[in-house]
Amino acid sequence: MPETVNSLQIVLTIVLLLPFAGFLVLLALRQRMTGGIAILLTGIGLIASFWLAVNLPSVPAVFRADWATVSGLSFPVSFRLDRLAGLMLVLVHFVALLVQIYSLSYVEKTDSRSRYFSHLHLFVGAMLGIVVAGNLLVLYAFWELVGLASYLLIGYYTERPAANQAATKAFLMNRVGDMGFLMGIFLTYYYYDTLDLTTLSDTGIYAVPPTAVGLCLFMGCVGKSAQFPLLTWLPDAMEGPTPVSALLHAATMVAAGIFLLARIFPLLSPTALLVVTAVGTITTLWGGYSALFQTDIKRVLAFSTVSQLGLMVAAVGTGNVGGAMFHLLTHAFFKAGLFLGAGSVIHAVHTQNMRHMGGLRRLMPVTFVCYTVCAAALAGVPLLSGFLSKEVILAGAFLWPVRAGLSGAALVVPVLLLLSSGLTALYMTRQWRLIFFGEYRNETVLPTQVHEPGWPMRGPVVVLAVLSIAFWFSLNPFSAAGSWAINWLPEWSEAHVVWLAPVSVGLVLVSGWLGFRLREPAYTRLFVQFSVHYGFLDQVYQRVFIKPVFRLAAWLNRTDQRVVDGAVNGLGISGVVLAHMAHAFDRYGVDGVVNGAAWLAGWLGRLTRSVQNGRVQSYITAAVVGLLIVLWWIL
Repeated sequence: MPETVNSLQIVLTIVLLLPFAGFLVLLALRQRMTGGIAILLTGIGLIASFWLAVNLPSVPAVFRADWATVSGLSFPVSFRLDRLAGLMLVLVHFVALLVQIYSLSYVEKTDSRSRYFSHLHLFVGAMLGIVVAGNLLVLYAFWELVGLASYLLIGYYTERPAANQAATKAFLMNRVGDMGFLMGIFLTYYYYDTLDLTTLSDTGIYAVPPTAVGLCLFMGCVGKSAQFPLLTWLPDAMEGPTPVSALLHAATMVAAGIFLLARIFPLLSPTALLVVTAVGTITTLWGGYSALFQTDIKRVLAFSTVSQLGLMVAAVGTGNVGGAMFHLLTHAFFKAGLFLGAGSVIHAVHTQNMRHMGGLRRLMPVTFVCYTVCAAALAGVPLLSGFLSKEVILAGAFLWPVRAGLSGAALVVPVLLLLSSGLTALYMTRQWRLIFFGEYRNETVLPTQVHEPGWPMRGPVVVLAVLSIAFWFSLNPFSAAGSWAINWLPEWSEAHVVWLAPVSVGLVLVSGWLGFRLREPAYTRLFVQFSVHYGFLDQVYQRVFIKPVFRLAAWLNRTDQRVVDGAVNGLGISGVVLAHMAHAFDRYGVDGVVNGAAWLAGWLGRLTRSVQNGRVQSYITAAVVGLLIVLWWIL
């Protein structure tokens, strides 16, 4: 056993250090070499992660080392390996490897490939640190590193003002959630006297965990996973390269919030779980509704990610952590496939506007088939992975009110989640029609110029489409009950609702038919404006948060200039005046007395010296005058 633990520790160290070493090395390499070396390093990391997942012990392996001791309090650096961490290590490396292979052609003509691949490695390394973190302090360190890496990648096209603005928006909005997360870490230490995740998962100090702890920790998820109301940064993040979007939406940044919820689930009180459920439900409906009216191919997928993340958050809120992580796993494959497929379409037609596409099923048949499979998986079509994971979440949600002892009014949550699945089929079918059906509508690129990308771009899309088939997750394509994921994911909810599958399939079919038949004039301007402007959330942020902060900053600036600077400048001027007065006193007072005495002494010296002129007549005259003065004084 000790030999196995040592081997796990060594391999885990290699897995963690490889991406950070790649980040430093790739920055220093020449452009042509970066892609191949990046793929090699990620491939080694994938093999090592697979070895870790296969050789995990029956109980979690925890590795600790003291980092600092302050006033007798020890703050350790700890890492934890369990089945969930092993699965996530493989998932992150696998998707990152496909994204980097795809990127070989996608960024082939750019002049900053070394920066691109090095930042990808920083991104992957930070996510791996979150996955294996053994305590909340270590998790938070890597959490912030993910935020930095996302800022660098979203703003990769530094020459585009929109990309810089999107990167800044993502960074700042995530800081809002992270402040709540940090407060949650402080409260966790205050209540439990530990930050160790293994201890916290087994703690029995509180029969009901403090609600404030869970809600503050949940704020970290709200920021990273773009939940209501901090959701508007994610669609804007589409200004970054498309492969970055695939990695960000599938297996790294936005997945970190769901992973955090799985780790802190024991710290969520029943009240906190209700809040989590409400936020997830609102987000999944908001994201699905917004996706329905977009014309940018990537923004549809971005709002779709917001919606699916909301579904996962709602699943955690209903106590179905395993269902949420199962959907995270399946979603990673078909959403990465959709983004990379969208990148192939953009690469071919040189536009992201779906109104300028159409008819591409004949011009790009491989992309069409792969995109169709991934979109159908996202919509929840049977025989595909999305159907399995959504059924697990929805079944758990419908049984949740009974298990949690809630009133019948709680059934509104699973009903709304079911409707969100219908929305998914509606907007994905609409997108599918606009891209691949009808007449070709692009006036800039001729149909003869449109072609499939090379195999470095096509291959990963094909692989991800194949992995979106239900067979890879369960031998029964209509049920996840026998899935291997049951043994790998925590808190699996064994829920069976007989009528759910036919109802959800019927809803998907009706929604798909509507999505294919509806035309743009059917959408009212009000709904479009509401969707495009994020339901006016940004305007609310402007009025409630940003403008008051700017007003406060302006008032503080004026106070600083008029009061603080005025006091400092007044003291400075007073000092100068006093210095001039002291200088005048010193010059005309002190120096005047000294110089006057010196002048008087000199004058007296010159006067007496004039008597001593060597003439007898002068001496006699002086003696007579002196005698007369003496006699006058005496008499």
